Amino acid sequence: MENKIIIKGAREHNLKNINLEIPKNKIIVLTGVSGSGKSSLVFDTIFNEAQRRYLESLSSYARQFLSQMRKAEVEEISGLSPAIAISQKTLPHNPRSVVGTITEIYDYLRLLFAKIGKPYCLQGFSKAKIDGKMRDLSRRISLSRYKLHNIDILVDTLKVDADSIPRISEAVELALEGGSGLVKIERQKGEVIFNSRLACHRCGFSFPKIEPRLFSFNSPYGACPKCQGLGREIQIDPSLVIPDRTRTIAEGAVLPWSWTPKNYYGALINAVCEEYNIPIDMRIEDIPSHKMNLLLYGPDYEEKIRIRYYFHGQPRVFYTYFNGLIPHLEERYEKTQSESVQKEIRRYMSRKPCPECQGQRLKKESLGIKIGGMSIAEICQLDIKQAYEFFQKLRLTSQEKRISERILEEVKKRLKFLVKVGLSYLTLFREGETLAVGEVQRIRLASQVGSGLTGVLYILDEPTIGLHLRDVNRLLETLIHLRDLRNTLLIIEHDRATIEAADWLCDLGPGGGEFGGRVVAQGPLTQFLKTTSLTSQYLKGEKFIEIPARRKPGKNFLTIRGVRCHNLKNIRVDIPLNLFTCITGVSGSGKSSLIVDTIYKALARSLQGAKEKPGEFSKLEGQEFIDRVILVDQSPIGRTPRSNPATYTDVFTPIRKLFAATPLARQRGYHAGRFSFNVSGGRCEACRGGGQIKIEMQFLPDVYVPCEVCRGKRFNKETLEVKYGDKDISEILEMTTTEALKFFHPIPEIKDKLKLMEEVGLGYLKLGQPATTLSGGEAQRIKLSRELSRPPGGKTLYILDEPTTGLHFEDVKKLIGVLQKLVERGNSVVAIEHNIEVIKSADWVIDLGPEGGEAGGRVIAKGSPEEIARTSGSYTGQFLRKVL
Repeated sequence: MENKIIIKGAREHNLKNINLEIPKNKIIVLTGVSGSGKSSLVFDTIFNEAQRRYLESLSSYARQFLSQMRKAEVEEISGLSPAIAISQKTLPHNPRSVVGTITEIYDYLRLLFAKIGKPYCLQGFSKAKIDGKMRDLSRRISLSRYKLHNIDILVDTLKVDADSIPRISEAVELALEGGSGLVKIERQKGEVIFNSRLACHRCGFSFPKIEPRLFSFNSPYGACPKCQGLGREIQIDPSLVIPDRTRTIAEGAVLPWSWTPKNYYGALINAVCEEYNIPIDMRIEDIPSHKMNLLLYGPDYEEKIRIRYYFHGQPRVFYTYFNGLIPHLEERYEKTQSESVQKEIRRYMSRKPCPECQGQRLKKESLGIKIGGMSIAEICQLDIKQAYEFFQKLRLTSQEKRISERILEEVKKRLKFLVKVGLSYLTLFREGETLAVGEVQRIRLASQVGSGLTGVLYILDEPTIGLHLRDVNRLLETLIHLRDLRNTLLIIEHDRATIEAADWLCDLGPGGGEFGGRVVAQGPLTQFLKTTSLTSQYLKGEKFIEIPARRKPGKNFLTIRGVRCHNLKNIRVDIPLNLFTCITGVSGSGKSSLIVDTIYKALARSLQGAKEKPGEFSKLEGQEFIDRVILVDQSPIGRTPRSNPATYTDVFTPIRKLFAATPLARQRGYHAGRFSFNVSGGRCEACRGGGQIKIEMQFLPDVYVPCEVCRGKRFNKETLEVKYGDKDISEILEMTTTEALKFFHPIPEIKDKLKLMEEVGLGYLKLGQPATTLSGGEAQRIKLSRELSRPPGGKTLYILDEPTTGLHFEDVKKLIGVLQKLVERGNSVVAIEHNIEVIKSADWVIDLGPEGGEAGGRVIAKGSPEEIARTSGSYTGQFLRKVL
């Protein structure tokens, strides 16, 4: 059996016919600048071929599509093992996908509860009548297991009179609910049993059969019937209906209804305020709450309101019932058939825990079964470290141990891995769509560690994303464990510690795009360091990112007090403006909760009228120094292949105008719209301008194949006959940013946008590359280039979430220059970052911690990087000392 993966003649994308031998059962790290060909080699060549060979082993149904699937541009690959890829681009978007299901821990927990779970009474009562004797339930009660017992729960003791009727009704309802339709009433003369169901009262209530599906929130058998297992509902949020309580009703404080005295809703509000004496010229925060409740929720009883309105300038009167603003919106949302109306009303809705299951996703029968005094949902709501400690300390009988030994071993092994890779702050019920890219990769890695597979080729794309330097070594231990199981790990990575821990290194380059695609250095670290490749020069210290000559002092500050969002501990944070500030701390310490969930949303609401509700805080000061706030995060620039860098940055608009101005286009009467693949006319109608056809593969992920009519060019024959220079419109979309920059150099409007894309390290990216194929880091830098292309105005606060994702040392150097350029224009930049090179280049650092989850949420240190380095107890400071 070959102990190498041998690649011959790889020519995919910008790869220059490379030959490469990769040792098996080793950790191999591929490095190189952005666009050097790492993903083209690893994902588009090696993994693509492994996937194709796997599909060949499937049924004829799957194989019928193989002729349509494009084979990678490579002459030969031998020694290829079954491959599993954990990339940045496959993020979960299903609200039913949670950490527990992704890692398969929840599947084991369902089995565990089905085997050794104990049913408990769902109601909380203090006394019960057992075999005719009243017993106190707060005390220990011993019953013979070999005898039948009569047990009645005491719901209430009361005197029957007119005043007790509401209490009697409540007690009877509670007894009927807890007794499955049975209620026993004891009097001095004896007892009477009432039955509300067609069932024998002697058989009693029993739990349904305890089996794994009873604990599945994806099955009707176990899911909460109200929220269908989602654990939440979307409801009208009063704080979104009236976001600014310092305004008056007359000033338009009530957002959903455009208030003017003479339109319908204005007349209605006027009438309601007049009827209930609600002042329209008083600030909302000063109006008594009971009066605002009348406006929001309506009166307790139906009452007609007299409304005066104007028709063709003439005053008229009519009467209507008013049931409150919020009930009105809820009713309209449920009954309307208009998507635009629903979309408008959704702006005033927010997620809230389901009132029936309180966010626990399961029905009450499932929640009544416990292990160690906790239900399955209560365990899943613990953070992972607490859940691991719970199972470590769990005491079971000898029989329970025999039954659950294998199950608990798998649960604890996976939980321990998640703790080791810095994810101890997550819960098993944390939704997959709320996770960062790096978190998803490490969670998926947990399921692979648990599987114990051997002889597998694992392909990882920057597994250290979002990981503090303190936790990188823990992740490396896991990767080494996978290797020691006789697996091969092929990793794209820019982290220094991971590169230095590799068994074999391969550096692609020397540049990006057309200047890359070659193997410039390879071998073990000692041999690699003898080369002159760009990566080798940075590792040896021959090239480095310089520390700024001086740190600029802060004059004006953005101050937020009493921040209590998620795990933040009522903290105060002062962010200096017109500077470059880094927010640091271990994973889960509260960085995103502070910057994105609280500060960004609060500023976006006050400065730009955004509707999103910020995290809880007491006071925000210094807003007068900011004109607008921009969040540049890693969310996709589009959900479909139609969205691409050219359309997102708006560089495609002037390009289409150029084509429309050519002699042939003018002769034929073509306008700019003819060169758009999103509208009929110039696009290929077979694929509707997509260039690809989606093939549904049933149990496998959907496959996209090139359109047979236009051969992936998106446009029809007539449109492609029009050329600018010697290129048609589809060839322009196939250009990289660097190639397009040369081609359009005489056109300033196009050149300037493309130059900014190149400056942020995207010179290798094709203008028409589908948004669905972009990594989070690439999407973020495309957004950054678009922001840089706007006219310089100053007084803008830019918030970035790990902008160095996917960047080589050399690209990080360029990015720091771009961020400093923003500051020089009079703007402020705040970046959540783990990259020590960026942190040392910042003017100001705010370090949160000390740990993640409940053990985090505090400000550990603040000041210049030098001040952070001198702070004991700061993990970030420990690593700064080594580079300052």
